[in-house]
Amino acid sequence: MTGNAYQDRTTRFARMLMVQASWPAAVVVAANILEPMAASDRGAFETLRAALPLSLAAASAVAVLALSALLTFDALLFRIMASHDDEASGGAAVDDILARMRLKPSAPATRSLDERMAGTRRLLFKQRVVFGLFLAMLFAAAFWAPR
Repeated sequence: MTGNAYQDRTTRFARMLMVQASWPAAVVVAANILEPMAASDRGAFETLRAALPLSLAAASAVAVLALSALLTFDALLFRIMASHDDEASGGAAVDDILARMRLKPSAPATRSLDERMAGTRRLLFKQRVVFGLFLAMLFAAAFWAPR
């Protein structure tokens, strides 16, 4: 790749984030396309019994998509960091972008790459938890009503 360990590590992390942001969002979109087809053979009572889990699945689907968007944004910021030769200048560039976008106030000191990655991993964990809730509620809605 580039030969610089910092740039390689940051680029790999950004690539991993893009994958981790994409596949849960794709599953959520596919499930929301397929669910109305599965619900069409339910009766009115069965649909009413599945309303609570479907409502929770819909709310968690929105949260998964929002967290996927945040992870995609973070991946793009990590790519910007990787375009710089060292961690300090990459971090300063990202902090400058965030300050100009008025998403974060200007930081007196730049955070390290490890601190930034840890924050993004916390977002990734939240996405996985909400995605698990989405799947659980989707399966609960599918099997809630007796056949």
